Amino acid sequence: MTEPADLVSEIEALEIKLQEAKASITRRFIGQERVVDLTLTALLCGGHALLIGLPGLGKTRLVETLSTVMGLHGNRIQFTPDLMPADILGSEVLDTAEDGSRHFRFISGPIFCQLLMADEINRASPRTQSALLQAMQERTVTVAGEDRDLGEPFHVLATQNPIEQEGTYPLPEAQLDRFLVRIDVDYPDRQTERDILLATTGVEEDEAHEIFSKEELLAAQTLLRRMPVGDSVVELILDLVRAFRPEEAGVSERVAETVAWGPGPRAAQALMMTVRARAMLQGRLAPNSEDVLDMARPVLSHRMALNFAARARGDSLADLIDSTAAGLVRTEAAA
Repeated sequence: MTEPADLVSEIEALEIKLQEAKASITRRFIGQERVVDLTLTALLCGGHALLIGLPGLGKTRLVETLSTVMGLHGNRIQFTPDLMPADILGSEVLDTAEDGSRHFRFISGPIFCQLLMADEINRASPRTQSALLQAMQERTVTVAGEDRDLGEPFHVLATQNPIEQEGTYPLPEAQLDRFLVRIDVDYPDRQTERDILLATTGVEEDEAHEIFSKEELLAAQTLLRRMPVGDSVVELILDLVRAFRPEEAGVSERVAETVAWGPGPRAAQALMMTVRARAMLQGRLAPNSEDVLDMARPVLSHRMALNFAARARGDSLADLIDSTAAGLVRTEAAA
């Protein structure tokens, strides 16, 4: 059994390494520290992330930089309506040897990597989208009746364009739930955009350097699960998730009137992991209520939906999550 002093020293050493990795990423992905923190959170938790943002905001650049800094083999798939499952998973081809004998040979698809960028994932047909379901959850794909292991680590960072919906297929709830966090990538402010112009239009650009190895990332994911979580934080996570289920006894009138369906137990699991990662990124040895408040929107916003009446009124799901989470934190502090 690991001694507490050993756990503290391991967490502190990892925090130093994470800050080094973050600094390397932000030199190329300028001014988006929140986005960088959330993507690192997804990797530390061993999960997948859904990035929502307009074209040209650097999402592809972020994923490419992450693969370099974290020491992962990365691939990119541009999803289109004519993309087939075999284009992602791979397929078997019939080979003929010199002696005339024939045998099937498997040619692996781009999903056989450690960090997969699924660009504009909602442009593919539901049949192709479903090819990712088993891979994202089980880290295994089945081709021609044979299970093939993707290995570890395996992460999917998928992107969606929030404004151009023609010719797209909305992701089903079952697939959305497999993303640990939803990350909104917004326009940079004026000073940040100025820094981007100066950094990316010259003769040379900052290069990303490998900080982690595959083995070190896997060790970090194991260490994260050993981080202690206080009972008060566990109870706050349970209170928060259950507060958005409209059929739950004791939910607020606002939730009952606006929420069509709420988050399931996987949301609580995601919060339990992500609050640890946020604490670790900030150099703390255990998460607190502020971590729960900060991670509520990225974890919950794609795991619940407003009903028709609420959408017609123009209600905001983000505001509902933020206000409910803040209210629970205030209640806990006053208790």
